[in-house]
Amino acid sequence: MQKKWVLPVTVSTVLSGLCLWIVPSRAQDIAAKANPLNATQMSVVDSECTFFGAQRDRFLPRAARTTDSARGLLTKQFQAASPEKLTVPRAKPFAAAAGGQGSLIDQNIFNALQANNIQPADLTTDYEFIRRVSLDLTGRIPTAAAVTQFVASVDPNKRSALIESLLASPAWVDKWTMYFGDLYKNTASNTQVQIRNEGRNAFYKYIHDSLAADKPYNKMASEMIAAQGLNSFDQTNGQLNYLPLSVVTGGPAQDIFDQQTADIADQFLGIAHVNCLLCHDGRGHLDTLSLWASQTTRVQAWGLSAFMAKTKTYSIATPINPATNKADSSYWGLGAYTTDYQLNTTTGNRPARQPIGTVKVITPWYLWGGQAPATGQDYRTALATLVTNDPQFARASVNFIWAELFGMGIVDPPDQFDPARLDPNNPPPSPWTLQPSNPQLLNALAQYFIDSGYDVKALMRLIVNSQTYQLSSVYNGTWQASYEPFFARHFVRRLWSEEIHDSMNTAINTFPTYTVAGFSAASTIYGITSPGFGTIGYAMQEPDVVNNPDNGGAVSQFLDVFLRGNRDDQPRKEEGSILQGLGLMNDNYIQSRIHATGTGATTSYLQTQLNTYKGPMLVDALYLNVLSRLPTATETTQVMNQLAVGGTAAYKTNAEDVLWTLFNKLDFSFNY
Repeated sequence: MQKKWVLPVTVSTVLSGLCLWIVPSRAQDIAAKANPLNATQMSVVDSECTFFGAQRDRFLPRAARTTDSARGLLTKQFQAASPEKLTVPRAKPFAAAAGGQGSLIDQNIFNALQANNIQPADLTTDYEFIRRVSLDLTGRIPTAAAVTQFVASVDPNKRSALIESLLASPAWVDKWTMYFGDLYKNTASNTQVQIRNEGRNAFYKYIHDSLAADKPYNKMASEMIAAQGLNSFDQTNGQLNYLPLSVVTGGPAQDIFDQQTADIADQFLGIAHVNCLLCHDGRGHLDTLSLWASQTTRVQAWGLSAFMAKTKTYSIATPINPATNKADSSYWGLGAYTTDYQLNTTTGNRPARQPIGTVKVITPWYLWGGQAPATGQDYRTALATLVTNDPQFARASVNFIWAELFGMGIVDPPDQFDPARLDPNNPPPSPWTLQPSNPQLLNALAQYFIDSGYDVKALMRLIVNSQTYQLSSVYNGTWQASYEPFFARHFVRRLWSEEIHDSMNTAINTFPTYTVAGFSAASTIYGITSPGFGTIGYAMQEPDVVNNPDNGGAVSQFLDVFLRGNRDDQPRKEEGSILQGLGLMNDNYIQSRIHATGTGATTSYLQTQLNTYKGPMLVDALYLNVLSRLPTATETTQVMNQLAVGGTAAYKTNAEDVLWTLFNKLDFSFNY
């Protein structure tokens, strides 16, 4: 019998919590010699400005908190809702760091905690650790067998061994292909352009195969920034799709150059304010957000955009598709313009670009050093080299990964770097303060990443092996919001849509088979053959977050409730909602997986458990499969009482109620 429920107040309450240095250059000389007001500016308060518009919250700094962040509030609420976990004995952290040993992460975090008289949380239990690290690295919970074996092991290095097995798994590639697909906004169609399923698939394959091959991250970035080619559907050249995804329509070519530049600065350098500076000077707009940006002009930002000025990103709509007799499957190519960045626009998506005195053209110069391309050098090749050799590339890269694994960056938000406030040996003038919560740690991580050859796995290995990462989300002292930037405890997060889907199926060992439209089947179009990617069984294997895996059907709608975004104007979010609670309670995706039915090959998960276990052993099995832990004594008693209601005739229905309840417990849908 299908159960229809309203959201309990206790769950509703918890879910609601989810709730420059300036270097002389040609562009700078122009700015110095000319009145900067002569460059057309966007007004200080303009609804089209990213900061003053709909995305304002994303730009607000999160340092020096006096109130809890959403993550911090959620973590406190989660702890309050899980009192039984407070009695579990836990080991104390940072013994090695206190003796001057331990990882570079633990030493830097321990020093900061000591300097600020902050007591850290204790370490995770084995049950908590295997679940946390499995979700973070692979996007799914561990199997009950894996949990039991891990907890029973007396190997002192078992956590490191588990980490190695997860990093070596195909599931790691799937999870982080999804993450980087989000970062680079790989989608078949956004509000401005379409790269079609074929282009999206080619880019997906590029990201997936690069991660599977442990390609150095600086090489990945260089290949995307400096990509060349004439057919974005070509799966041997999927990086070609990176730049077309930044195309904006309805304006001059300079609009495209600017957006491509802004996305490169955001995604590879963590400096989203470049997007602002390509509309207006920083002064009067960014004075409270970025010391560097407040001292930077639009003219200077044009020097960075000028690296894109000889790149023609164009759509090709020929030949005719014989199936429809239309040119309906445009692909993208990267050609060449012959001129530099022209100051000759009056229309488009950004304010006019008009000559400043006698200056009508801007030539490339790197915004954080003033370097220009060598004579005859391809502009984008030069830019790729400058970006990936910039220490800021390493800082931003490690901070993005840190933010994903900890719920908060060392600089946070992670794409809001202020280059003038990063150096602990050269602090900014008052009232500005250093931006990183732990600048020594950020620099040490960046150097480690460089020394490792920009190895993403090595970086993650270092992080998740640290005792800092392995701190419990439970905090036994009096927690203060001001402790958040010091990483004195682990923050709870709601699972991604895909993680909920895949963890549910892992729990019951029953996996769907999806034929994803425009992805699974082979195709040949415009002379480019795709062998197809076959069917998938995990949501984390989807190439896109829009209408996947069932072309906008019931499963897609279930996943959308958990705010996976659209890789365009709707970012992935972790907020909770009443709809999420109702979805977990009532959606057919849940209801169809809790019943005890079938015999032989058609036996359902729950029926198998009922056939195998009785009494408390059944309760243990259900908890291990769904929640990756054993029940407390109180929980065992409660479940046994529930199973006994109505006698033998109601036992199966009661067991279904128990399984449904476990999928609706907070510790299923959250990683703690």
